[in-house]
Amino acid sequence: MTAVPGIHHVTAIAGDPQANVDFYGGVLGLRLVKRTVNFDDPTTYHLYFGDRDGRPGTILTFFPWPGAPRGLRGAGQATATAFAVPARSLAYWADRLAEGGLEFERPEARFGEQVLALDDPDGLRLELIGRDLATPAGPRDGGDVPVEHAIRGLAGVTLTERGAAATEALLTSLLGFRRAACEGTRTRLEADGREPGAVVDLVASADGPAGRIAVGTVHHVAFRARDDAEQLTWRADLLAAGFAVSPVKDRNYFRSIYFREPGGVLFEVATDGPGFAADEAPATLGNTLALPPWLEPRRRELEAALPPLSVRPGRCAA
Repeated sequence: MTAVPGIHHVTAIAGDPQANVDFYGGVLGLRLVKRTVNFDDPTTYHLYFGDRDGRPGTILTFFPWPGAPRGLRGAGQATATAFAVPARSLAYWADRLAEGGLEFERPEARFGEQVLALDDPDGLRLELIGRDLATPAGPRDGGDVPVEHAIRGLAGVTLTERGAAATEALLTSLLGFRRAACEGTRTRLEADGREPGAVVDLVASADGPAGRIAVGTVHHVAFRARDDAEQLTWRADLLAAGFAVSPVKDRNYFRSIYFREPGGVLFEVATDGPGFAADEAPATLGNTLALPPWLEPRRRELEAALPPLSVRPGRCAA
């Protein structure tokens, strides 16, 4: 069986969209590679942040729900989203966050790497991990984070589970991850290679509180399928294993299927293509509101319903 290359993207719930853009585009220096809407709820933004090209494995996306209550991190959730930065750059990030008046935890060792943890403005748990990726993604050009210190892509996610063994069995037997190491209640699973998004950590929490999805929590974790044929193979294998899997959904920039893993986390399998340049030039990704063809007739209505959003135009490297 072909193994998934790793994580395609992570999608979370934000509060105020402007604060979201200011933090991820300004403080973290990610590129807003797509400004669109939630295709299932088109009066809500869907904001995609990533490297300069929006490569799979670099993407963190948000549904902003202004005025919605905060969620609760707990069992049955992805409780941390980690970005990879060059191992030598954690001191730069500690200084940058401190200068911005942002709280963060002192870096600590985990599986031989240094991890700096912080919460975003909505309480979403983030980690900056010192990890030199084998094929680093291209950092954004045009932000004020020096290229040599820029985020290189997703490092992985942490799933907190009451029954971690069942989730591990799914990830290893069906999706092709392998157990790499254990530290206390944390088990590290890795996809082949050291590509962006190749790590899933499972934390066993038999007696911990259940998570509640709302602002400041992860909505779902998406894994990569290289193409449509591979995605259909995953869908058939998951159905055969007894999982309830959605039909293929066209997300314009990729195609998706969805299912719940045994612990309750919503998983997606998303195709690598066609990519974010499907409806915008690479040099101007995210500069304007992009709508799929079936929503284009509603553009005026949707633009009137969406909150104003000020975004500094991004530009890709030459």
